[in-house]
Amino acid sequence: MSERKIIHIDMDAFYASVELRDHPELQNKPVVVAWDGPRSVICAASYSARKYGLHSAMAVTTAKRLCPQAIYISPNFSKYRAVSQHIHNIFSRYTYQIEPVSLDEAYLDVTSYQGTLPYARDIAHEIRAAIQAETGLTASAGIAPNKFLAKIASDWRKPNGQFVIAPSQVKAFLHNLPLGKIPGVGKVTEQKMHSLGWTTVSDLSQVSLSVLVHHFGRWGYRLFDLARGRDDREVTAERDRQQISTEITLKDNENLTEIAHHLPELAQTLVQSMQQKQLQGSCVTLKLKNTHFQIYTRSQTYSSPLPDAAALIAAGQNLLKRMPNDSALFRLIGLGISHFYQHEYQSDLWTAESTDK
Repeated sequence: MSERKIIHIDMDAFYASVELRDHPELQNKPVVVAWDGPRSVICAASYSARKYGLHSAMAVTTAKRLCPQAIYISPNFSKYRAVSQHIHNIFSRYTYQIEPVSLDEAYLDVTSYQGTLPYARDIAHEIRAAIQAETGLTASAGIAPNKFLAKIASDWRKPNGQFVIAPSQVKAFLHNLPLGKIPGVGKVTEQKMHSLGWTTVSDLSQVSLSVLVHHFGRWGYRLFDLARGRDDREVTAERDRQQISTEITLKDNENLTEIAHHLPELAQTLVQSMQQKQLQGSCVTLKLKNTHFQIYTRSQTYSSPLPDAAALIAAGQNLLKRMPNDSALFRLIGLGISHFYQHEYQSDLWTAESTDK
């Protein structure tokens, strides 16, 4: 069996780069994509903003202390989705084995590519060139024999670069790789690994499977494979989505009556996401977080897909009635859809089954 050829494409500071493209007068200035509010977090930061330590998921209040001169632009997800669709259309010129991860990244399997380009690195280079020519944006790419390595490689020459890990180079590449470079290894896990005396992937590869399972449970099995550069996951063109969801962090604390006013916005966002992915769902989940950071969820499953935003709003209102009504105030509301179908919407009456947790 021939080695697989996997490309991971990762757009460079995607949301911020789209805004800079559309506002060229802001080039080389610290631009942040975020709602400007006391509880907002950064969606994306330009590379100029990153020099001040700003990064995605950072609280806006922290960002303003680090970089008072930063320029804030409210996110426009409809625009970002349209650009993302254009980029995915470019991918489809080279392969139909495309696995979207998010609006700004995807895996491509080009093992069976039938075009004239001889190597996967040439395909990646041409894709990146097409993205820049047609959208004005830059992308980075990783090329490797599996998804795990391609993901790491795409970050190696950012921004606007690419990196190849050939099958013969895997062992040498992983030898001194810091454990924090493994996708899924966050600061807490990395600190635990350091406390156990492991600092590189080479160290991890010397640890027995039983020890890894003892310390990390089921994830120990995957760590055992990753430490050896093994990843058998396929690039799946029609990836099964467990749930599409969206949420709003509120500027002010709100009670249940007030929070209901956000359902139309949440429902419309979900409908747009489902239409883009040609999915319909029959299970709605409502999520609330109160001022004590306690999270409540209520779910309801219907006998057929919910046909439109109005149906989602009605379902969300029903779920609100099942939330604890103790005059609590809430700081976040989220709405999700799952149990997907890939056929036309049904307009039947719904029969509901509910779950609370």
